[in-house]
Amino acid sequence: MRVAQVTLRFDAPGGVETNVREVASRLVRSGVDVEVHASDLYDESGWVRRSTYPSPVDGIPVHRYPAYRRLLPGLTMPLMGGLVHALDAARPDVIHAHSHRYGHVLQAAAVAEARRIPFVVSTHYHPADRREPPLKRGLLRCQDVGFGATAYRIADALVVETQLEAQLVKEFAPADRIRIIPPGVDLAPWELEENGDAAPAGLPPRYLLYAGRIASNKGLDQLLRAIARQPDARRIPIVFMGTDWGEGPRLRELALSLGIGSSVTFLGHVASPAAWRAVYRRALLFVLPSEWEAYGIVLLEAMAAGVPIVATSVGGVPEVLEHGRCGRLVPYGDPAALAAAIDGLAGDPDARTRLVDAGRSRVQDLTWDRAAAAHLELYREFAAG
Repeated sequence: MRVAQVTLRFDAPGGVETNVREVASRLVRSGVDVEVHASDLYDESGWVRRSTYPSPVDGIPVHRYPAYRRLLPGLTMPLMGGLVHALDAARPDVIHAHSHRYGHVLQAAAVAEARRIPFVVSTHYHPADRREPPLKRGLLRCQDVGFGATAYRIADALVVETQLEAQLVKEFAPADRIRIIPPGVDLAPWELEENGDAAPAGLPPRYLLYAGRIASNKGLDQLLRAIARQPDARRIPIVFMGTDWGEGPRLRELALSLGIGSSVTFLGHVASPAAWRAVYRRALLFVLPSEWEAYGIVLLEAMAAGVPIVATSVGGVPEVLEHGRCGRLVPYGDPAALAAAIDGLAGDPDARTRLVDAGRSRVQDLTWDRAAAAHLELYREFAAG
């Protein structure tokens, strides 16, 4: 079986990118002929291109195309030059496109329809940011409806990650084509006892951890305000680990203005998987204060690492944390509630133990092997018929 995975970015930090890479690499190891079609973008927020990507990646051949820049950022859809011709020439048995409101999904749908190739879309759906002005939210909603009437009508299956995402996508796409396949985590490396020297130097002896993109929709300003509310004697430093999507300078200035600059550490992107895991393992708590998360793979990593979680009750997070059984949930945009949850959990070792045990049990069924097997079953269903 030949499968073409189509995604804007590949071999770059991000939840969609991790999903495609982990599933594709396992499909290759199981004997599926997988090729990835991606643009030359490394950082979409700053429109950073690269020309030195390796190929293959984890045994997956990768084809790169120039991305046409959006005319209106956040509204118009970037396209990949040459993608339609390449997919048409390749004639795979299945085309699987990723993301919502992106031009490459429409390009892939056009080839699938013209050549009658089974077509799967993973939506990774994110509703309009509540901070956007009403006009932009309305235009984004028009895009939702447009995709539902075009690419999603062509698709044989629409893959979502949670029940909530399924309900949201049903508002503009065919409900009978929606399949829920959660992402996963590779448990084996997390279960190994690793050398403590793997952690970067300079970490505080006791700290809170946020891991992920340093981006405007992650609620990181709210987290800094929550930390500032803690009395000096009980303040726990925060470590930010992840690629800066333009928010770093603003957050540093905010920390200084709040008087907590010495309590904040920015590690940037940590490329070493062993170092990434070591930073998790040493954390007292993992905090995810996002405005929205379709799922939150970092939550699975925290559970695998045995770190208690405090997170905002947004998007798919409540489902991932089983509505509070595997982590403390707080409203988004409420620094006082976030501070109280952090203080309460930091001072309650028994509660931390209960959450860690629940998280470790939960994550046993959320592996990349399971996700890859579910995708393969889906491909076989449509390729056969």
